[in-house]
Amino acid sequence: AIPFAEVDPNPRVRIGSSQCEKPYDASLFNISAMSFGSLSKNAIIALNTGAKHGGFFHNTGEGGLSDYHLMGGDVVWNIGTGYFSCRDEEGKFSYDAFVKRATLDNVKMIEIKFSQGAKPGHGGILPKEKVTDEIARIRLVSKGHDIISPPSHSAFTTPLELMDFVKLLRKGSGGKPIGMKICIGNKSEFLSICKAMVETKTYLDFITVDGGEGGTGAAPQEYSDHVGMPLRDALAFVYDALNGFDLKDQIKIICSGKVITGFDIIRSLSLGADLCNSARGMMFALGCIQALECHANTCPTGVATQDPALMKGLVPEEKSIRVARYQHETVKSAMDLMASAGIKHPDDVDRTVVSTRVDRTKVQTFYEIYPELDK
Repeated sequence: AIPFAEVDPNPRVRIGSSQCEKPYDASLFNISAMSFGSLSKNAIIALNTGAKHGGFFHNTGEGGLSDYHLMGGDVVWNIGTGYFSCRDEEGKFSYDAFVKRATLDNVKMIEIKFSQGAKPGHGGILPKEKVTDEIARIRLVSKGHDIISPPSHSAFTTPLELMDFVKLLRKGSGGKPIGMKICIGNKSEFLSICKAMVETKTYLDFITVDGGEGGTGAAPQEYSDHVGMPLRDALAFVYDALNGFDLKDQIKIICSGKVITGFDIIRSLSLGADLCNSARGMMFALGCIQALECHANTCPTGVATQDPALMKGLVPEEKSIRVARYQHETVKSAMDLMASAGIKHPDDVDRTVVSTRVDRTKVQTFYEIYPELDK
């Protein structure tokens, strides 16, 4: 036992701006976006049931809202450029299909996906071999061909149109938190979104910052390795930008990108995140061995395949407990580290808390490396 551990072992973070009617109290550590279709139904069931056991949220990924996301765990519905589960026959956004699902009790927040760290600016592909009747039904697509997510959105094209889309989703979901997921590339593009929020007085409730180091076995290697700003720099930039535009009080920052341990959470909080998501860590809890066969439908552990023979090796009843335990112990580790540093609450973790070696003779805090902007 830590003698001065007067900390909440499982703190909650309230997500919801002044324009949000149904704010959501999120855990510090949650399941990042991974789609049904790329993951097996057993993997999704295990993740969602784990989220229910442990009281954290499960991001659907851009592959739509499946029956397996509705096993009782809190869900963040990720809507990508393919508008899966909320599209018409042409692949355009369908408001009616959106309202039908966004108003479900399990759906706590909506996330508009701009880009992901694994392959920023590259639309997703679900090979036709993985498209079953069930996946076609859930995604509202037809079978027999590769399912392509276009690189860009068709529901809006400018930052001001994005704000109209945010208002539309807020109305259609009954006032739930609306956010966006982005892997930062050109800084000016993000700043133009901040300007649009100020100009229209329409606020996102959260921004998920995905680091360029995010990964998947199904991404082109060059994209995984070289495209997108690394998480540290992206977090510091997004936090400073929101602060500079006087928007940070309205918006929570969620981060993902190789966040696996309690210390990873603290490092992210110190740079400006309010809470973290993990895909990689949750995959390890499911039994992923990084075989990198995610796109081939031959995943040996049953995590990223639609082959029933391979899938049956992943037993949701067992793996859901592992997912819940992994999340619980990781949050506990982060809170223990905070207690040891005399910090009572995640909100008190700032850039002075974490130091890193910058060369052989010099150690600096994040405050020295990323000096905060004066308002």
